Amino acid sequence: MRVAIVADVYPPLRSSGAVQLRDLSNEFVRQGHDTTVLIASPELDSAYRIDEANGVTIARLKSPKTKDIGYARRMAGEFLMPFAMRRNLSRSPLAECRYDAVIWYSPTIFLGPIVRWLKRSNDCSSYLIIRDIFPQWAADMGLISRGPAFRLLDAIANYQYRSADVIGVQTPGNLAFFERFLAEYPDRKVQVLQNWLADAPDRGCAIDIGRTGLSGRRIFVYAGNMGVAQQMDKLLGLAAAMRDRSDIGFLFVGRGSEAQRLRDLAARDALDNVLFFDEISPDEIPGLYRQCHVGMISLDCRHRTHNIPGKFLTYMQSGLPTLASINDGNDLKTLVETRGVGRVSVDPEGHDLPGLAAAMMENEIVDPAMRDRCRNLSDELFSARAAVRQIVEALSVR
Repeated sequence: MRVAIVADVYPPLRSSGAVQLRDLSNEFVRQGHDTTVLIASPELDSAYRIDEANGVTIARLKSPKTKDIGYARRMAGEFLMPFAMRRNLSRSPLAECRYDAVIWYSPTIFLGPIVRWLKRSNDCSSYLIIRDIFPQWAADMGLISRGPAFRLLDAIANYQYRSADVIGVQTPGNLAFFERFLAEYPDRKVQVLQNWLADAPDRGCAIDIGRTGLSGRRIFVYAGNMGVAQQMDKLLGLAAAMRDRSDIGFLFVGRGSEAQRLRDLAARDALDNVLFFDEISPDEIPGLYRQCHVGMISLDCRHRTHNIPGKFLTYMQSGLPTLASINDGNDLKTLVETRGVGRVSVDPEGHDLPGLAAAMMENEIVDPAMRDRCRNLSDELFSARAAVRQIVEALSVR
């Protein structure tokens, strides 16, 4: 099968989405498929750049900037992005390439126009991999009102849904959101496509906890984006509540809109059990987690949609039990508790987190098999091999 994968993130970006797409495209090649990735690339000085890595053809297409800019400019850039990608793809040596399937990744919600053009040009099927349901989650959290801006974004999201023959959501709880859509478009299909992660060797890490003030402690680690959607104050509050536990330390690694504010709060409160580091390469994550004992997840309690963060997969792959503070009803709670791979808080303020964290430290002593359960869960549910097989099967029966 000749596959086109369309997205706005890909390495060298270090986001979980970029890593997932790299792993997915590499796995398509390993399973014998001719794979081209079409990436929106604001950093380019030219209309396009064609690279190859691990057998994957990577077409970086000049597009407007959409990240780390103001809201109005971002909206304009996102809207124009698929049209710029189409124009610059037409100028590239890949302009006449043909595809048997188009796959794209959301977020962003704005790729529908280029996907529709590719579908029509190639008379092929399409698969939407949707990892969060935007703008619904933003409205649930009060980040945007359900006014004109919401209705515009919702219309754009629905356009991309209609552009898909198959939609892969990340948890069973997300299926209910599409019931009305399926009633209107019964020829479409919506299925659960679990997140995935390729095997990751331990290549070491520039962060050496043994050379820091947390040396000798059991480490609770958070590695990833620190933004509004994560409600990170709950985790910093956990560290403050456990500051008298000299055997426990808290490590935060990453970037985001809240990162500096959290650093300032930790410094203000003189939390000597907390360390912050800047974002590291995804290749260093296994080496970091080898030095840690518990992985932390925090999601804003106002979420109403279901979300299994990419960092949960990396924790499971590395055998790290998870302490999660999430919205009530999230499918992640059932998964963690039924598989015995951590503890979950649904308290909006996270008041029960210190007790859960203390219990996890006791569990590590009395239940060392928890790390094996984490790795087994990763192998069973969250492999790139399974994801590619499922996508190919879904597209083959269209």
